Amino acid sequence: SVPPFYVSFVLAPLASNASELLASFGYALKKTSKSITISLTALEGAGSMNNTFTLGVFMMLIYTQGLAWQFTAETLAILAAELCVGLIAMRRVQTMWMAVLVLCVYPASLALV
Repeated sequence: SVPPFYVSFVLAPLASNASELLASFGYALKKTSKSITISLTALEGAGSMNNTFTLGVFMMLIYTQGLAWQFTAETLAILAAELCVGLIAMRRVQTMWMAVLVLCVYPASLALV
């Protein structure tokens, strides 16, 4: 049995973004600057949209259920990750080191919490 932490923070995001991942992989196989930029931008957009949606649902649950606020570190980690990825995504051309930097944002945000 897989621990719930890994299901919710590793497997679920991979499963929900499988179509974007496959489409971006197809673009990246062309190995042109434009196609790789499209690929990375699509993945960054999907990740930001998922984070924003999840944070919205999370905030709505806290408000509607009257839960005690105990999630400052988690919320700040999500916002910091979105800000980092957003700043990188605003660049006109994406490079390999930017992709590595974006890839490192996820483990860094988990380490912050």
